[in-house]
Order: sequence, then structure tokens, then C-alpha cells
Amino acid sequence: MITKELTVGELAERSGVATSALRFYEREGLIHSRRTTGNQRRYHRATLRRVAFIRASQSVGMPLSVIGEVLALLPADAPPTREFWVRASECWSREINARIEKMERMRDRFTECIGCGCLSFEQCALVNPGDELAGQGPGARRL
Repeated sequence: MITKELTVGELAERSGVATSALRFYEREGLIHSRRTTGNQRRYHRATLRRVAFIRASQSVGMPLSVIGEVLALLPADAPPTREFWVRASECWSREINARIEKMERMRDRFTECIGCGCLSFEQCALVNPGDELAGQGPGARRL
């Protein structure tokens, strides 16, 4: 007989995720449970798919806060479907492209810094971009 609900231990065993992580996901609103009269957690079977979605999303670098925003669009006991994953990836493409652009800028600035070799707090574009600290007067500003 297939039960519709899982204990936290069963969910951990089936998903490969530690019970502490599952409780954290629940505190963050990523998954939901109901409580028995003995105050034990019971998870709908669809939670297995939600946990799989969370882990897959994390594996491609999505932070839990962003994953939570997308999961909030699903009803609490609804499993993510293939169509849902496609919609989520479309939502995330802008974020991923912005991260790529940021990493490319970091790489280019770092390469310039190595070529310069100054590492001067007064001139270095990495330590003091646009010499913004000069406007705050003399002396150490970042210590």
C-alpha cells in the first residue's frame, strides 16, 4: 500500500537529504508539512519532487531565496512538473546572464590589476573604484 504521507525520516531516506536540511527547507517555506496530534511532521508524497527540484536548482547555482520565490507559485502540495521546470529556467535565465556578466567583469578587472601590479589603496580600481574613498577625507576608511 502506498501512503500519501511520509515522515521526516522517510522523506530524508527517499530524497537523500538530511533531516536537518529538510527542517531548514520547511522553516524557509520551501516545503510544507502537517503535524500529527503528537506534533510529528507528515509530508505529502509530492514533497519528494519539491526536494528534488530544490536540490537540482541548487546544483546549477540558484540560491535558496530565488528557488523559494519560484516554488511560492506552486500550491503547497503540488509537485513541480517538467513544464514548471521550464518556466522556472526561463525566469532564471536573466539572473544567470547577469551573473555571467558580473563574473566576466570581475575576470577582466582582476586581469588588469595583475598587469598593473600596484595594489595601491589610492589608485587601485579593485580596492578603491573611482577613488570614492578620497571624498571621505584622509586616513584609513576600510579598516
